[in-house]
Amino acid sequence: MNEDRKKRLDALFESFQIIAEGKYVFLCDIAEDYSRWSKRAVDFFGLPSNYMQNAGNIWAEHVHPEDREGYLKSIDDIFQGKQNGHDMRYRALDKDGKYVVCTCRGVVIRDNEGNPEYFGGAIQNHDQLSYIDNMTGLPSLYEFFEDLRAMFSKKNKGTILKVGLNTFANINVIYGYTFGNSVLRELGTLLRKEFNNCGVVYRMDGTKFAIISHTLSAEQLKTMYKRIQLKVSHRFTVEGRNVSLSMNAGIVVVDNFDINSEVVYSCLKHTYYESKNHKLGEAVIFEDTLTDDNRLYLEKLDVIRSSIANNCQGFYLCYQPIMDAHTEELKGMEALIRWRSERYGTVPPVQFISVLEQDILFPELGRWILRQAMLDGRRLLDKYPHFVMNVNLSYTQLEQANFVSEVVQLLAETGFPPENLCLEITERCRILDLELLKRMLGMFRDHGIKVALDDFGTGFSSLGILREVTVDTVKIDREYVKDVENSKSDQSTVQFIANLADSFSAAVCVEGVESAEMRDCLRQYRVSSLQGYYYSRPIPMEDFLRKYCRPAEEEE
Repeated sequence: MNEDRKKRLDALFESFQIIAEGKYVFLCDIAEDYSRWSKRAVDFFGLPSNYMQNAGNIWAEHVHPEDREGYLKSIDDIFQGKQNGHDMRYRALDKDGKYVVCTCRGVVIRDNEGNPEYFGGAIQNHDQLSYIDNMTGLPSLYEFFEDLRAMFSKKNKGTILKVGLNTFANINVIYGYTFGNSVLRELGTLLRKEFNNCGVVYRMDGTKFAIISHTLSAEQLKTMYKRIQLKVSHRFTVEGRNVSLSMNAGIVVVDNFDINSEVVYSCLKHTYYESKNHKLGEAVIFEDTLTDDNRLYLEKLDVIRSSIANNCQGFYLCYQPIMDAHTEELKGMEALIRWRSERYGTVPPVQFISVLEQDILFPELGRWILRQAMLDGRRLLDKYPHFVMNVNLSYTQLEQANFVSEVVQLLAETGFPPENLCLEITERCRILDLELLKRMLGMFRDHGIKVALDDFGTGFSSLGILREVTVDTVKIDREYVKDVENSKSDQSTVQFIANLADSFSAAVCVEGVESAEMRDCLRQYRVSSLQGYYYSRPIPMEDFLRKYCRPAEEEE
């Protein structure tokens, strides 16, 4: 190589090294196939020299045999001008004969005529246990979050796919945990091969994996997922055994950097569980690119999430009365979360709860709701000493090991009697392990706290759950009573659920009561309480007090 070309190579190399952030830098003069590499890389991997002829093939000898074919194809495409660079994850042999996981990100620099002139970039060595999953050799959850944050700091658009397995516990039970680990390793290998050079595969928690791609669209990821889903569901071979795996997937498009990475991850988890719980494993796409409404929605979520971190500013509770079915006296109330701001106005929970439930901050909001409901509830105790405050729980709260003690502590702090509190288990809690649910609810009842089964019949509240879990109240969803005055089917449904609940010594509350006719019809059955717009919409606490706690002289 002549001296002028070498000087230009060195100058460009130094520019790359300035922004390499501790990674190993390489730069290749494509026409001469002459490269300069970081001394740290030379020392760590035992390479011949800082300057190498035909470095691509020299480095290929260090790349793991299983990863080598994809690497060589990418290098060949770069030298032929077919690619503008690559973003690859592979294993490389160090000087001590040990493979370490590396990420190589490189770009092609073209001359004035558009011909490839240089190929340069940086290699990151992931030889850190916290950033590499020991079982699969893939980047870990920690590395995923680091790369996700880097996307936002660099405003690097991309698409994220999260996949996971259903009923994996059955494989561990049937074949043992060692074989189960082999299944996860094989699945990781399959994903790495499928997304080689078009995405980075990460091992997340449990049986979940994620892929970050900067080249594939959401629809392309969905197509690739379908292909992988088909492969693992039909004769997926592990250690000579054929196993069938069931998968779920969520996809998020990242191109809005006015929000933060935590909101994106919450949306990713939300789409994953939509796939698992409602779409039979079909990939669910949460796109922030199709409409202004979607963009506004994500921005709104980001602000709401920030409100939780800011002492739950902007959140407030409304209360809907629960009335005695026969005397129509106030029997209880249900606390319902709301959020408002000057910019977005009032936002109903349907627009944020299901996504925020996936967020690490959600337990903080759950504590705020419980504490505020208890404080507000104390204001009614003098006039209604036996009334019950109903508060909805999220499955993410029940998953916390210390949640029961946290609720008991809040009762002590606020002075609210445990027998006046009823915790409602919502439809989304169906994804919890049944034994965990039984144990948690049993502990609540041991402390005198009541438990209600909400949304009965909508998926979670089934006969099987009612048989296994002891509850104080069964709440019939409004869908089953919207035409109860005229519909024999609705009437039979109410009668069946009421009789069923009675056989398990549980009271019955009917939601969605909107007229006197509905009230009169429902009184024919074993229904103890009614709730709905006929009595009141959910209203702020001060309005509730004015309506139900007026002084005696005003009532007269």
